[in-house]
Amino acid sequence: MSQRKILVFDSKLYDEKTFRQALKDLNGQQKLHFTFLESKLTDETVDQAIGFDAICVFVNDILNRNIIEELHKQCNTVKIIALRCAGYNNVDLEAIEKYNFKLCRVPRYSPYAVAEHSVALLLSLNRNLHHAFYRTKQHNFTLDGLVG
Repeated sequence: MSQRKILVFDSKLYDEKTFRQALKDLNGQQKLHFTFLESKLTDETVDQAIGFDAICVFVNDILNRNIIEELHKQCNTVKIIALRCAGYNNVDLEAIEKYNFKLCRVPRYSPYAVAEHSVALLLSLNRNLHHAFYRTKQHNFTLDGLVG
């Protein structure tokens, strides 16, 4: 079995680190090869997927009909489109089906992570961290108005 090539659009350093670690942990280096691009998927960048088996995009990449058609025309080896997000409002599902692409996405986000983040924001408001941040930048370390 040959190595599958996956192009990751709109990638950041943390994406690359996470994917490479997952490949190592799953012993998948022989099966998958990732190429990481900082650029988003657009009309101008769709041709960079030529020769890849799959592409992986993020929430701000647009998969409208035009881009999906161009992907089909220019990159006939691409069969799978993976979303690194739960939402798919940026994807033309009819075009995906018409051109026989397989689409996969994150099924949901951790409800605990959202709740924990909300509690952390409430605590930061309660403890006036936003005021303390600006005061610290001005080298003002007084506690007046910060205790709450």
